[in-house]
Amino acid sequence: MKPEDIQARVLYRDALMLIIDKPAGLPVHAGPGGGDNLERHFDALRFGLPRAPTLAHRLDRDTSGCLVLGRHPKALRKLGKLFQEGRVSKTYWAVVAGSPPAEEGRIEASLFKRTNKNGWKMEVVPDGTPDSQASVTDYRVRGRAETPDGPITWVELYPRTGRTHQIRVHMAHVGCPLLGDPAYGGPAGQPLHLHSRGITLPLYPSRDPVGAEAPVPAHLRAALKRCGWAGE
Repeated sequence: MKPEDIQARVLYRDALMLIIDKPAGLPVHAGPGGGDNLERHFDALRFGLPRAPTLAHRLDRDTSGCLVLGRHPKALRKLGKLFQEGRVSKTYWAVVAGSPPAEEGRIEASLFKRTNKNGWKMEVVPDGTPDSQASVTDYRVRGRAETPDGPITWVELYPRTGRTHQIRVHMAHVGCPLLGDPAYGGPAGQPLHLHSRGITLPLYPSRDPVGAEAPVPAHLRAALKRCGWAGE
């Protein structure tokens, strides 16, 4: 990724933070296996400041869309507090296999990270299970389509908590795994159909909340159009 490539992905910028459009397929930070990652390119986002910005939260490697960066330590502390207090509004778009149980609803299901010799996965567990995390996702259906492989649904999701793989596990829990998510029962052979569409943060007490909306990436467009999306 060239400096101008990541600079072109800036959706919002002010003195405290940046919101960028993260590409799908690129991890946000270095993993044990090495390889390219988004943080390697943050020096191109200094825009005159003495240090590169820092991640204020995370997105999965295969999730695209809005990602918030703090431009200096004081800003990062403010952003971290907003995320910890649940004051950041996040909107995701997904295309799932099957049909959710209602046109809109709330999924409340605690999650637990299960580790074994093959790696780890998040699982839904009963409330009160030791080391589990209470998790809440609201959703509404935006469109539906029939395909040769069965129905698919365009869903708008609002995670009220920020657990690892939360949306993916919650949608699988209600029988609607994401397209491109075989780890949680979804159809394989395609990219993960999950996009961080928008984010809003009440960062300044005397101003309206600030935020951004990320354009739909190419790999989601065909499925969204089948479900009735009319384009940007």
